Amino acid sequence: MPLYKYRAATRTGDIVEYKTDEPNKYVLLKKLKSNGLYPISVTVLNKRTDKKVNKQKKNIETSNSVLKKVRAEQIEKNMNKKDSLYKRINDSLQKHQAIKKRDILVFTENFYLLKKANFNNIHALTTVIETIDNPTLKAIIEDILLGVEAGENMYTTMEYYSSIFPPIYINMIKVGELSGSLTNALQQAVKYLEDTEAMNKKLKEILIPNLVQFVLLFVLAIVGTLISVPMIQNVFDSFGSKEKLPPLTIAFSNFLNYISKIWYIPVTIIVVVILAILAYIRTPKGKYNFHYFKYRMPIFGKLIYAIDFSRLVQSILLNLKNGLRIQEALETSRNISNNLVMLSLIESSINNILIGQSWIEPFEKSGLSTPMITEMLKIGMQTDLTEMMEKLNDYMQIDIDNIIKRVIKVLPQVVQVFVGIVLIFVVVVVLVPMINVYMGGWMLEGYV
Repeated sequence: MPLYKYRAATRTGDIVEYKTDEPNKYVLLKKLKSNGLYPISVTVLNKRTDKKVNKQKKNIETSNSVLKKVRAEQIEKNMNKKDSLYKRINDSLQKHQAIKKRDILVFTENFYLLKKANFNNIHALTTVIETIDNPTLKAIIEDILLGVEAGENMYTTMEYYSSIFPPIYINMIKVGELSGSLTNALQQAVKYLEDTEAMNKKLKEILIPNLVQFVLLFVLAIVGTLISVPMIQNVFDSFGSKEKLPPLTIAFSNFLNYISKIWYIPVTIIVVVILAILAYIRTPKGKYNFHYFKYRMPIFGKLIYAIDFSRLVQSILLNLKNGLRIQEALETSRNISNNLVMLSLIESSINNILIGQSWIEPFEKSGLSTPMITEMLKIGMQTDLTEMMEKLNDYMQIDIDNIIKRVIKVLPQVVQVFVGIVLIFVVVVVLVPMINVYMGGWMLEGYV
C-alpha cells in the first residue's frame, strides 16, 4: 500500500501531521473525516525510510522481475499464436460498439441499487463494471472510477463524455453529488431514462408506420408516372386511338421529365438551402431562435418545454431538500438543459435574485410557462417553497402525460392528412389511366 503524509486540523483548530499506509487517497480522507480531522494537504511519499519497508520493497522488486520474465514469455507465446478470423472481426467490432440508451439505463439501475444498499462510490462502480457487457461503456465507467479514486466527482468525468450521457443526466448526478443525495439523484435519473425510452417508443409506434406509408405512396406516384404513363400512351397510339391521358397526368409527367433533365439544379438549390440553414443555426442568434422554435413548434413544442421545465423543478427540489437556498439551487441547476432559451431564463432568474426582484418573473414573461405553474411558484414563495415544489413536480408529471396523450391523438391525424393527399394524387395521376386501359372502351374507337 502507498505511504501518505497528511496535514489536518482538529476541531479545536490544532494542526497535526502524520504518515500512514492506506489503499488509496479516498480511504484516507474518509478515515480522517470520521476521526474528526479536517484534511489540509495529502501527499504520497515515494520512498520509505524504515528497514522493514526497504526489505519488503526489495522482495517486491525481485518478485516483479520474476513476473516480468514469465509475462514476457507468455506475451511472446501469444504473439506467435494467430487468432481466428472470426475472433479478430468480433474483437474489432466490439472495440467500437455503439452505446445505446438501454445500456446507460441498465448501468444506472444497477448503480442505484448498490448505492441504496449503502455501497460507497468506489465499491459500487467496481461492482457495476463487472456487469457491463458493452466494452465501450465499460471503458468509460472505468475512467469514471479512476477519477473517483483520485478524489474527483463523477460528474466531472461524465462531462467529458457529454455525447454519451445526456446533459440532464449529468446535471442530476452533479446535483446529487454536490448536495449529498446521490441515491435520490440516481433514482430520478432512472425514472428520467425510463420515461424517455417509453415516450420514444410510443412516438416511434405512431410515426414509423405512417411515414413508411407516406414514402411508399410518394415513390409510387413518381415511379408510376415515369413508367406507366408512357406505356399507356404507347398503347393508345398503337391501336390508333385518339384517347388522351388526363391533363393532370400529362402535366405531372412532363414536369418529372423536365426535372430529370436538369436534376442538378434543384439538388443544388436544396443543398444550398440546407447549408444556409445549418450555418445560421451555428450562429449565436440563429441557435437561440432555433431553440426558441423548439419550444413553440406545433405538436411537440409544449412537450419539449414541459419536459425541460419539469427537470428544472426536480433539480431545484432536490437542492432545496438538502438545505440550499433558491439562488444556490438555481445556480446548481443552470445546466439542466442544453436549450439556450431555458438557460437564459435561469440566468435571468438568478440576476433577479441578486437585484432583489422575483426569480419567477422571467418564466412568467416568457409566455412559455402556463399561469398555473407561475401561480404555484408565487404561492410557494409566500408559504413553503419546498412543499409547493413537490406539488408542482406532481402537477408537471400529470401535465406531461396529458400532453403526450394529445400528441399521440393528434399526430396520426396530421400524418393521415398528408397520406390522404398523396393517395388522392396517386389515384388521379396514375390509377385513372390504368383503369381506363383496363376497361378497354377506347379499343372500339381504334377500329371505327
